[in-house]
Amino acid sequence: MASKIDKETILAKFYDDGVYTSLFADGAVSAAFGNAGGQQTYTVFQNGAAVTVQDLEKNVKVLELAAQTGSPVVTFYNSVGAKLAEGLAVLTANTKLNATIAKVSGVIPQVAVVLGVCGGTSALAAANADVCIMTKDAELFFTAPFTSAAKGDKAEGAGTAAAAAKAGAASIIAASAEEAAETAAHIVGLLPANNLTGPAYFEFEQPTAVLAANADPAKAAAAIVDKDSAVELYAGFGKNVYTALATIAGNAVGVVVTGEKLCHNCVSKASRFVRLCDAFSVPVVTIVNTEGFLPSCSDDIAGGVREAARLAATYADATTARVCLLAGKAVGPVYTALASADLRIAVEGCVVSALEPSAAVTVLYKDEIDASDNIIAATNAKVAAYTAEVCSATNAVACGAADMVCAAADARASVVAALELLSTKRASRLPKKHGNMAL
Repeated sequence: MASKIDKETILAKFYDDGVYTSLFADGAVSAAFGNAGGQQTYTVFQNGAAVTVQDLEKNVKVLELAAQTGSPVVTFYNSVGAKLAEGLAVLTANTKLNATIAKVSGVIPQVAVVLGVCGGTSALAAANADVCIMTKDAELFFTAPFTSAAKGDKAEGAGTAAAAAKAGAASIIAASAEEAAETAAHIVGLLPANNLTGPAYFEFEQPTAVLAANADPAKAAAAIVDKDSAVELYAGFGKNVYTALATIAGNAVGVVVTGEKLCHNCVSKASRFVRLCDAFSVPVVTIVNTEGFLPSCSDDIAGGVREAARLAATYADATTARVCLLAGKAVGPVYTALASADLRIAVEGCVVSALEPSAAVTVLYKDEIDASDNIIAATNAKVAAYTAEVCSATNAVACGAADMVCAAADARASVVAALELLSTKRASRLPKKHGNMAL
């Protein structure tokens, strides 16, 4: 059974100063509008009861109103499912709702907040939102876990928020319904109201950290973004890539930071996040320091090549402002995928190369190394020289692989300057129905 959650309490937490105007008569689904995160926002709220055709029509009406007025929609999910007595009519209404969600996707931000049970078609709708927030006790599934277990398909944690986060369906896990509502309001404030408006501006504090060599992704991001501004998305999925909405010098941005090795889930996570930012022209700052895509045949079979191709196409196709900070290693295909940017900043000490330097020297200087008295020492010396001369930040700029060089201590200032330069960027795609990147 879906749990009873007090609508007034949740909406008071979500809307600025707790002020909102109700829409439609209450039923299993109700709606409201007001200011959240500083901009007009619509909400749809499920009260835990079975959803009727009329309830679904309310949802469609809100989405259409929001698209016409250029306002975000936040849907609070908690329902035992569709009212079966209404038969195929409710199935048709759900299909119309799904079509409307798809139609306005990329036009207005859609945020799903799962407070209770969210199964079947509702799970489909929630997972299609731009951001899906779940409370830790909420449920998200296609097949009810007890039904699946009865058929012998039992999985620990099935249907839980933790499982949804691990699968990449839940963007954020909140401790309570109130925290989920507050987080949703913050997300709404960070994203533009629609695809034709620019990101909001916020007051900010300078970060206290400085970009350090081989810092973990979260710490690398913290050295670039405004203090305490980052809201991490998909923390439970693809953990070797960090993705967050944040602000830099008060301007909303999306941040992607690579970890040591990038598996297919990590790459899929980055692609999805960049697509979200690009849909609403939120600038993307990518911090690259990685050994590259996971060297594994198993990962290739699991989708590694497909997802890497999708990542490269996503970055290349994006028209939002893109800044790439080459903070460490960026070698071969991973450079091709991630460094497709308007401005590329090479940090002193980074390594930018077409091939891993240790492999490159064994080809370029094979005869010289083989003729030496100590092959290991000769190889190491060549690697050091090759890295310093060919793979350096300075040479990256000289060869066109980067646009500017900065010291690690100046990385944030360089990113701020790059974003300011790109703040008036205007770009359009070639006329086409849509691309056919590997999804």
